[in-house]
Amino acid sequence: MRNLSRRYYLFLFLLYFLGSCAGNSRVYVSVDGNDKGTGKRNDPFMTLERARDYIREKRMGEADNRPFTILLRGGNYRIERTIHFTDKDYNITIQSFPDEKVTLTGSILIAPEQILPVAGTDKEEIFPEANRNKVFMVRLKDLPIEDYGQLEPVGFGRPVTPAPMELFINGKPGHLSRWPNDSSVNIGKVIYSGSLADDKRQEGATFTYPGDRPYGWKHPEKVWIAGYFNHGWADDAVRLASIDSSKKAITTFHPHRYGFGSGKPWNQWYAYNIVEETDAPGEYCIDREEGILYFFDPGTLSTLEVSLLEEPIMEMLGASDITVKGIVFENARGSAAALYGTGNCIFSGCIFRNLGSFAISIEDATGFSQQPQQAFSSNNGIVDCMIYETGRGGIVLSGGDRNTLTPARNYVHNCTIHDFNRIAKTYSAGIKISGVGNQILHNEIFNAPHVAILLSGNDHLIEYNEIHHVCMETDDAGAIYYGRNPSERGHLVQYNFIHHLPERYRTTAIYHDDAACGMKVHGNVFYKAGAFPVLIGGGSDNPYTNNIFIDCPVGIKVDNRLQAFDWAKPMIAPGGIIEQRLNEIKFDRPPYCTNYPELAKYWEEDPSFPKRNRVDRNLFVNVGQTVLKVDDGVNADKQFLDFTTNNLITREDPGFIDKNRMNFKLTETSAVFEKIRGFEAVPFEKMGTYAIGNK
Repeated sequence: MRNLSRRYYLFLFLLYFLGSCAGNSRVYVSVDGNDKGTGKRNDPFMTLERARDYIREKRMGEADNRPFTILLRGGNYRIERTIHFTDKDYNITIQSFPDEKVTLTGSILIAPEQILPVAGTDKEEIFPEANRNKVFMVRLKDLPIEDYGQLEPVGFGRPVTPAPMELFINGKPGHLSRWPNDSSVNIGKVIYSGSLADDKRQEGATFTYPGDRPYGWKHPEKVWIAGYFNHGWADDAVRLASIDSSKKAITTFHPHRYGFGSGKPWNQWYAYNIVEETDAPGEYCIDREEGILYFFDPGTLSTLEVSLLEEPIMEMLGASDITVKGIVFENARGSAAALYGTGNCIFSGCIFRNLGSFAISIEDATGFSQQPQQAFSSNNGIVDCMIYETGRGGIVLSGGDRNTLTPARNYVHNCTIHDFNRIAKTYSAGIKISGVGNQILHNEIFNAPHVAILLSGNDHLIEYNEIHHVCMETDDAGAIYYGRNPSERGHLVQYNFIHHLPERYRTTAIYHDDAACGMKVHGNVFYKAGAFPVLIGGGSDNPYTNNIFIDCPVGIKVDNRLQAFDWAKPMIAPGGIIEQRLNEIKFDRPPYCTNYPELAKYWEEDPSFPKRNRVDRNLFVNVGQTVLKVDDGVNADKQFLDFTTNNLITREDPGFIDKNRMNFKLTETSAVFEKIRGFEAVPFEKMGTYAIGNK
């Protein structure tokens, strides 16, 4: 055995030696390197751009098409502009040197000597006397840093823009000084609800507030408020125009697209960007006129950084066969990486954190003035990665041709995504999937105010994921959500474990909203999965088979909203949103009419009535109400689900291996296999992430 081991390591050494002798297929980069060097291990380049250009030169000058590996030595690489790869770049691996940590950062580190106390300076009067000894400042203009970004409205329906400068304290994101520090206050009486989205006047709202705290804010025109100003699924953040302390009324500068409302439990707000409220660890504020950053004493301070880079840290346009391995991307105002029209590009074992936008996107190369050879992205992957503390979601996964239903086969595999909505709270999903034929496999997604997976397009596979503690503060929301386009069908959602969603509002695990159709849901486990784990909102062709529902107040909620509810009827009216979206893809012609035969008859079969929603071979354990049918008196005598007799409803443990420890795999002797004809064992042990190497 010992001789075999020696031969093995000798073999590896010879491979490495021969590879090195065959040519410099390994290119080295170091923070202490020199771009005028050779790129060899003892003479590394300093930047990833120079390593990229070196490979381009080798391939152009010597027709050298061998695979290249760029090895980055450990350290923090400050990125001041996007690192671009194009269709000139292919067959390259970019990775950290073994056992060395490599970080690409969009921030700058503040030196200890640049951190000054506020007490005893002419700035101490800004702060309440009790806090002055705990507030510090950094004179950014002296560094010099003069680009602080812009505070802008952010939330539902707002354009995606880079975050303003953020402060990271000891590697964790701070937040702009706010009141209240860790809660929100109710919107009082709405005096004027403000302009709506289609109103050109764009007038802000006026509403009353409780208490006297806003009275002390010296510059209300610099104050912003964030919250759920009307609907519980539409967050927003707007700037104030004024505060009338005599009437205890706030007037906003910006309107909210749905107008301000009150009385709902989520109609709350908090204020931020208030320098006087810098009174708790993690809080900071920037005086943009004087260029001074103020922050509250965190107790122990090891590092202080501010984000500067607004563009993606890395961008690939038309590149192919590039693998990025084991690198940390952090502290940028925008995203970490953007891939357009790429093929077989993979990010593996990377960490994406502390970003102002989403982490990484894979999209088709449409809209670029210089089109790459490959317009569609295909076979790209994000694998074994961690994503957390992002401002606007985790991953944007797209690609494929909806006109021809050509799949892209891009995928997210074995990733952990959590705490991904620091700035925009709604519709900034852990994974936003669109296009055709993309895949979300073996991931864990958790800790978010709104959706985990936001879905559009066709023929996607969502399989073996664990999703929990999402939709934590929003109303009328689903962990997996899609809707309002019956042509977006062909999806398979199977073998996922969705659990611990709140019940206080209208939360659901899988939400077929507003006539959503054509999703097969098979073999999933729903445990304590919201107010109702499933909501079918007027759509058709959504079969549920072989699923397990456990400890839920309702199993499946279904309605005929397109028939019964006045707000929904216009969707299928002539010229309405449904007709527009069906006509966009020529729904009654191939490939749509052949791939989805039911779709070709959409208008012939009364689209207002839900049909072919078959519920068969499912297990309901301790579910309060198996089916909740909402009809508003319209077709009250008709069924909206084909709920077969081959479902089992029980209050008893049906034979889970260990329900108390959330092991919902059924024992081989469970009576379920006899009582439900054709019930298949659900592979519960495969759901969620797995240790690398233990697939």
